[in-house]
Amino acid sequence: MSAAELKAETKDIVLDDVFPHTPETIWKALTSAQLIARWLMPPTGFEAVEGNNFTYQTKPGGNWDGVIHCRVLEVIPNRRLVYAWKGGDERNIGYGAPLDTVVTWSLTPVESGTRIQLIHAGFVMPRNESAYTVMSDGWKKVVRQLDEISGEDK
Repeated sequence: MSAAELKAETKDIVLDDVFPHTPETIWKALTSAQLIARWLMPPTGFEAVEGNNFTYQTKPGGNWDGVIHCRVLEVIPNRRLVYAWKGGDERNIGYGAPLDTVVTWSLTPVESGTRIQLIHAGFVMPRNESAYTVMSDGWKKVVRQLDEISGEDK
């Protein structure tokens, strides 16, 4: 990030919920490429290994090819998964504007199952307003799908 971006306002998407599943069950859904494809979108090259690079392909827009470049930053099995989430093109405004963010999944065992906290951090305003708005709603749907998939018999 540039110095100007560091001074700009940033926003984070934060979702916090409790699911009636064990951390191990949710972890499997968070770290199996086949299951990720069902609740988010198909990853290419995903492995839950620190330093691993992988991508997602979404709808292209303007000068952006729709590729989301990710890098696994932290893996604590059944507890925490963190990855960089970058995409966009400098020539785009609105959809497809440059995005340099971090997604953090935290799992905490609780009596009724597992507390899941998702933080998608680092949306620079106003440049990422479009992505922030779309992804705020999108992550809510994705987390509901994660809950459903975690609840299936595997």
